[in-house]
This record gives sequence, structure tokens and C-alpha cells, in this order.
Amino acid sequence: MKVNASALRAGNVIDHLNKLWVVTKAQNVTPGKGGAFMQAELRDIRAGTKRDERFRSTEQVERISLDDREYQYLYKEGDTYAFMDTENYEQLSVPGTVIGEQAVFLQEGMKCNIRTFEGTPLVIDLPQTVVMEIVETEPVLRSQTAASSYKPAKLENGVRIMVPPHVATGTKIVVNISDGTYLERAKG
Repeated sequence: MKVNASALRAGNVIDHLNKLWVVTKAQNVTPGKGGAFMQAELRDIRAGTKRDERFRSTEQVERISLDDREYQYLYKEGDTYAFMDTENYEQLSVPGTVIGEQAVFLQEGMKCNIRTFEGTPLVIDLPQTVVMEIVETEPVLRSQTAASSYKPAKLENGVRIMVPPHVATGTKIVVNISDGTYLERAKG
């Protein structure tokens, strides 16, 4: 399906230069001089190579439709991750390069949407948040006020984040997966 380049978004798949590319980043740019354009970072589906591309905003690109299904995360083996289709229970192996940096937040049993093209996984959408336990942080100091700055903490998956001073070791918190930031204490 032909679409204007200005309509491209992260996660779209396009046919460009006789290859299939997934858009990893897309930004509309309007310079002070000259015409507007779409700056896109593309990843080759087959080879995994990356490429930066500029499209004129009015330029037509061929967008490919994908099969979008819900999968459940099972386990990691080497650099591949095993998922199970929640409808027909078939397993799908996904390379770590497809998941990217968000792979550290995968938890056994987590439901994710995976978009595939002819059986090849291209894009994985993890939930927006995940509950994790803090395994290491500095103790609360009496001199700190409630409005003081955040302190470093280490999550059960090894990721370091900043948390408010009142959060202690052993506390379960809600983490925003997209940017790895503290949202709130987990309820219950």
C-alpha cells in the first residue's frame, strides 16, 4: 500500500531499494530553508543492517501490512527468545536484535504483541509497564527531605534506575519499560 513518507512511524515496514525495512525511528523535519522531509532510521529485516534515509514529505513509499498477534514470553536461549502464540500454542523464536534494549524487562509469562511478515518476527511491543523488585539501594537518611532528589537503585534484572528516597531494598515498584524509569510503588 502506497503512503506519504510523512505518515511513516516507528514499527512500520516498507519496501525500499528492493528490500524490506522496519522503521526504528521516524522524525518529520521542517528546516528553515527548503522543503520538509522525513528522517527515518531503517533496519533491514533479513540482514539486520541499519540505514538512515531521508524522504521528501510528499514522496510515496510502499508500506507492507504485517500479521499482528499476541504471544506469551517463555524463556531465553542464547541470543534468541522463545514466545508462544496464545491462540494456537505454536512457538516462535525471536532474535535479540528484534527486541532490542527492552529485552532486559522480559518476564516469564509476559504477554507481548509480535508483528510478523511471512513468519519472520519484525517488531515486538512489550507492555508499557512491568513490576520489578529492588535488590539494592542506599538507606534513607533522616536529613533528606521528601522533595529531595532521587537515589540510585538496582532492579532484580540488574538494571540501575533512579528512585525516590523513601523506596527501600525489597520494595516492588512499577517501571516504565520504554525509558526504564520509576513510576510508582507496586500495589499489593
